Amino acid sequence: MQPQDLVRDHTIYACVMGSRAFGLATDASDTDRRGVFLAPTPLFWRFDKPPTHVDGPGEERFSWELERFCELALRGNPNILECLHSPLVEHLDDTGRELLSLRGAFLSRQAHDTFTRYALGQRRKLDADIRTTGAPRWKHAMHLLRLLMSARDLLRTGELRIDVGACREPLLAVKRGEVPWARVEAWMVRLAAEGEEALRGSPLPAEPDHARVAGFLYRVRRASARQAEPDHQVVQGVVGAARLGQD
Repeated sequence: MQPQDLVRDHTIYACVMGSRAFGLATDASDTDRRGVFLAPTPLFWRFDKPPTHVDGPGEERFSWELERFCELALRGNPNILECLHSPLVEHLDDTGRELLSLRGAFLSRQAHDTFTRYALGQRRKLDADIRTTGAPRWKHAMHLLRLLMSARDLLRTGELRIDVGACREPLLAVKRGEVPWARVEAWMVRLAAEGEEALRGSPLPAEPDHARVAGFLYRVRRASARQAEPDHQVVQGVVGAARLGQD
């Protein structure tokens, strides 16, 4: 089975991400698609394991195998957590619905560390742009502000909402380069401080619910293996007949 066949035939969840999901799309915006596929359990019984992720098919599309997706979500990866909360869902089967029902199990106060590390990495890139060109990449500055807002509100409320809502126009003004860098920088500092304050009183648990997610993954893998049992029995029968013929 080719990697793109896994995406085509075994996707359990697919959504639109990027500016369109964040409420920041313009006429020039791309459509970024993300998804989760469930590789059939028998594929893991081979020496060559199924891929943990697949780029494509098509442009601007990327998918993760379910186990890898859950691993990253449990670590608080911002891109993965936001994928689970996209308002633009394009495909969802029963397993995908169960995955979405677990969204809260992946959330914890650890998100503060992961979102902050990601934000610091993006900030270093902006600072490098300023040193080399005299100006930041304004689109990246806008998305860093959005990320800091999302992290702060997650810590405050215990819920991850990725649509920027009423902040759309101020953020797009940053993208257009209409806001001086000093004001953008001060905005970033303020959002980071508000995130630190929100952490102290956050309703989120200290850690994600690993056991609940592990139970879900086990059930899904077991169900996939049981679906493959008829094919496995056919193979056993063919092998057994071949051996009788040799005898």
